Amino acid sequence: MAIQNENYDMLMMETMERTEKTISVLTSDYLTIRAGRANPHILDKVLVDYYGTPTPINQVGNMSVSEGRILVISPWDASMLKVIEKQILADNIGITPVNDGKVIRLVFPALTEERRRDLVKQIKKMAEDSKVAIRNIRRDAMDGLKKMKNNKELSEDEHAICEKEVDKHISECVAKIDKLCADKEKDVMSV
Repeated sequence: MAIQNENYDMLMMETMERTEKTISVLTSDYLTIRAGRANPHILDKVLVDYYGTPTPINQVGNMSVSEGRILVISPWDASMLKVIEKQILADNIGITPVNDGKVIRLVFPALTEERRRDLVKQIKKMAEDSKVAIRNIRRDAMDGLKKMKNNKELSEDEHAICEKEVDKHISECVAKIDKLCADKEKDVMSV
């Protein structure tokens, strides 16, 4: 049964937007985690000075993966080689770039068992932080529903139905986070 209430619709829309944003942030954070294979997304947050403008590396050249564990960066402008190399070192992504005068190579070392376990801890912490954010969104939504009930915008029955809908949405979001976490953990632990 759908509740016909404009304020409730706005509250649910805002709740859904906030939860989706939380999940998309977690997804993008997981992309930057190095799992022993060459991953161009590890450079997503590295910005180089391209003619006075901070620009992502993927917009100043081609990036390709060779041999599974080597990321090759071929800048369109050869003068950018030193700038890219210097910025990768400055951002401390954990991989030393190799500049041969034409391209930059990032060799991803094989992960040790200990490093894999550390990454899994980091992955689980990120998931838990996202769940805390989701629970805070739930709390805000429940407070909004309570205010609507106190202002007589919602009856007792409508309030109960709305709370169930919010809880259902939050449960779905937590399940998505758990699945993302399990998938990334499996990815990191596979040799």
